Amino acid sequence: MADIHELGAVQLRQALATGQLSATEVGEHFLARIEQQNHMLGAFVTVTADQAMLDARAADEAYVRQRRGGPGLPLLHGMPLAFKDLADVAGVVTTHGSGALDRKPAPADGALAAALKGAGAISLGKTQVPEFGLTAYSENRIAPPSRNPHALSRSSGGSSGGSAAAVAAGLVPFAPGSDGGGSIRIPAAACGLLGLKPGRGLVPAGESVGDAARLVVAGPLALSAPDAALMMDALVPDGIRPEGGYLAGLEEAPAPLRIGTSLDSPWSTAFPFAPEQEALDALAKGVDLLTGAGHSVFDAGIRYDNRYPEAFTTAWTAGVGSARILPHREALLTPLTRTFRRRAQQRSAAKVNEALGFLRQFTHDTVVQYAQWDIVLTPSLAQTPRPVGWFTGSTPGGEQWPAPDWPGDADDDYRKQCEFAPWSSMVNVCGLPAVTVPVHWTGPTPGTGLPMGIQLIGKPGSELLLLRLARQLELQQKSAPIASG
Repeated sequence: MADIHELGAVQLRQALATGQLSATEVGEHFLARIEQQNHMLGAFVTVTADQAMLDARAADEAYVRQRRGGPGLPLLHGMPLAFKDLADVAGVVTTHGSGALDRKPAPADGALAAALKGAGAISLGKTQVPEFGLTAYSENRIAPPSRNPHALSRSSGGSSGGSAAAVAAGLVPFAPGSDGGGSIRIPAAACGLLGLKPGRGLVPAGESVGDAARLVVAGPLALSAPDAALMMDALVPDGIRPEGGYLAGLEEAPAPLRIGTSLDSPWSTAFPFAPEQEALDALAKGVDLLTGAGHSVFDAGIRYDNRYPEAFTTAWTAGVGSARILPHREALLTPLTRTFRRRAQQRSAAKVNEALGFLRQFTHDTVVQYAQWDIVLTPSLAQTPRPVGWFTGSTPGGEQWPAPDWPGDADDDYRKQCEFAPWSSMVNVCGLPAVTVPVHWTGPTPGTGLPMGIQLIGKPGSELLLLRLARQLELQQKSAPIASG
């Protein structure tokens, strides 16, 4: 057998379910990898090794009872994973990436942890996030930044950056993330993973400070479509999952699809940007793979209302204004959080309601345009993964932590993020499902350099179709290796 961390989540689950591996030895293996590597990666903020091993031993006892005719094993029996540090896990502090909050253990599991732990998964700890999950990079003032396993000087993205780094480095086989403006897809793309943002309301909501526009949804970060499908089978309640489930549904390939490809972004009027060549190369590779699989790809001109940036920013930051922070601890916030918190507190309720009303109209107009195609295709990111500290202007490469004065201008930071990931937030606003799939590497040979991906945006309820399409792309790339620059 391959090393335990080299097994995909589906393979690992099979080994646990058949007794080929015990939950105890699997837990010990991944905890040892975390011990060896996390000091370089900054993926984990908290490691709950003692509780994980207690849970692993309980899982092994359940396996013995099952073999003796007892109850069957849950879907994710003994599977290790980790939760980003915005999600409540009973008995563990949820920092929200902020030094301004009290450090009190969560009294109970949140919806996401309850769903996955209820399916038999074992939590190994909490992973790094930006403060309150607000940014496309996972750096804060309470723990070292999360770094990209493919290049430690680069960011792993955000806000699920620690989870993405952990999966990409083999510290866990897969992990749940939450996505309110790209927070699954951005780090997945930066770390060369598959990241699925389900449609609104399908799975337990990812935790956030506040979410008036219902932007946030939880979904998987995984090495492959089957691994992501396995987590979806655990996340999506009975009666809502497709007949047979997501994993079994991957056995069927998608029918030929009409796919519209676009570089249009609702951010381009506020923050004009030019995609880097690596992003265009990834898109071109995606088009080649899709047409090679028998799909029809067209140029899609999408028109976005130029009022979107202000309305989205109003909705996205509304919750941080209501976060309970004592006045004397405001200075512990990062400049971006502090700036957007102050602005949110100064906005009237009428202004927020006006933004929410605009976003509802934006959703209608955008979904009508997308409906011309089965799938809308964009690059995942407009730029390669950025250096640690790049968004905030702190020490190049992030060698100093925490940065002595956390430099940088909040508005410049935000502009950089919107130019880095200009095709993600409108998917949350519209409540649509989307998946990012790695298709390209920037190095001289496949698998070297930095990964770049494509985003596939589906219609409501098309999560299984997106996973089937992602699986089709994965199989094509196994027969013809991922392109490099």
